[in-house]
Amino acid sequence: MTTFSLVESPLDPRNAVVDVVVDAGDPWLHEIRKGQVFRILDLEGNQAVDTLFYNARDPEERYSAADTVRAQGALYLTAGTRLMSTEGRVMLTITADTCGRHDTLGGACSCESNTVRYALDKRPMHSCRDSFLHALAHYDGGLTKRDLTSNINFFMNVPVTPAGGLEFADGVSAPGKYVEMRAEMDVLCLISNCPQLNNPCNAYNPTPVRVLVWDAPEQ
Repeated sequence: MTTFSLVESPLDPRNAVVDVVVDAGDPWLHEIRKGQVFRILDLEGNQAVDTLFYNARDPEERYSAADTVRAQGALYLTAGTRLMSTEGRVMLTITADTCGRHDTLGGACSCESNTVRYALDKRPMHSCRDSFLHALAHYDGGLTKRDLTSNINFFMNVPVTPAGGLEFADGVSAPGKYVEMRAEMDVLCLISNCPQLNNPCNAYNPTPVRVLVWDAPEQ
């Protein structure tokens, strides 16, 4: 059984140092410094936000789905979850969450997965892997397609079946829901705001999301 931890944030968007809207299908690449707080806000509900994190000082260390699942003993992410790195260190901690459950198994859509899951004529459709690669092509930090590993799907609902398979089901989010996390090291955040039109995770209607960053509170 998955425990949902609904925790609201005291932070005021008017005090954010970053506040941008990421359109459906667009990437977003940004460094979040240690102690800063990062929020993803689901503007219209049930939008899937594919996300990767890297150590900003050493990108060979990056988010690890396997280590995160093992460290918390649960498949889904929620308030209190520590996002673990490939080196077994905490990268970020989810400090607030009004959605309650986020997927770490379903991966990012690609032209290949669109073809296998849906139909041959879906292959040319835009995908999250395309968005990731587009962002990295404009980044001079040396990251390439070999650095695209298992990602988080914030707001996405991917139940595990009794037989151990995965289902891409209707979302569990709603307009205005958000997830917020504190960086425990300097991290590079790479987002693809999913353009997927073929499964019900976003009601077949990709929509924008809002991302905000607050500086660490002064000591």
